[in-house]
Amino acid sequence: MTGDPGWQLLVDELDRVHARERKVNFWLRDDDAIEPSMLLDRLLSLAASHTVPLTLAVPPAPATEALARRLAGLADVCVTVHGWAHRNHAPPGGKKQELGAHRPHAVILDELRCGVERLQTLFPEHFIPMLVPPWNRIDPALLQRLPEAGFVALSVFGPEKPSAFPLVNTHVDVMDWRGTRGCRDHRLIIADVVDRVRQVSGDIGAREDQSGRTVGLLTHHLVHDEAVWDFLERLFTVTAAHPGCRWRQTRDLINR
Repeated sequence: MTGDPGWQLLVDELDRVHARERKVNFWLRDDDAIEPSMLLDRLLSLAASHTVPLTLAVPPAPATEALARRLAGLADVCVTVHGWAHRNHAPPGGKKQELGAHRPHAVILDELRCGVERLQTLFPEHFIPMLVPPWNRIDPALLQRLPEAGFVALSVFGPEKPSAFPLVNTHVDVMDWRGTRGCRDHRLIIADVVDRVRQVSGDIGAREDQSGRTVGLLTHHLVHDEAVWDFLERLFTVTAAHPGCRWRQTRDLINR
């Protein structure tokens, strides 16, 4: 593994973190699960084999009882609210959004309340009250009203910005959405991971008490090609036992 220059770059960076007696938190969010599938089984098995906690962002409206039965008894899995139906309400030509400014806030909040109630009922042992907006987009004016729908945290994509509402974001996407729609070049993904590790480990001034001190990995199991599965296997192998990092449950990050 360490013979690969790309992966060695990550190992070296984690070694430097450990040498400073620090530890970087990693977390894994996978979007769009609504029912059991062979691909979901593959993700669950891979994460479990490396003791990597997994957070599934589940659209409540199409979520099935079969998914609830599949996840029953799995200790290292969390379920969060992925909008309501994962339906685009933006006009033609606009960026896809379900939680944008295209509908009254009251309508959106009613849907989100229903989403919280439905997932709490389906996944009582796994549910955490965090909102994951479809397409990682939400009308900023909605943020202050999310507690009305029962949420205590929000997760989108990108570095955490100053916010009165707690953020637990993802920062590294494995998918090449604008190109091949398959896996990005492994070297580019590794570079993103290393950059984020440097940012949160103190190299550019982050402090221990700052929020957003995580490396959040974003996946979509339903569209993974073999290159994605290979990347995840390698990443988990490098990081799961390294003393410079740890994979965290999302509920633990929210409760910090």
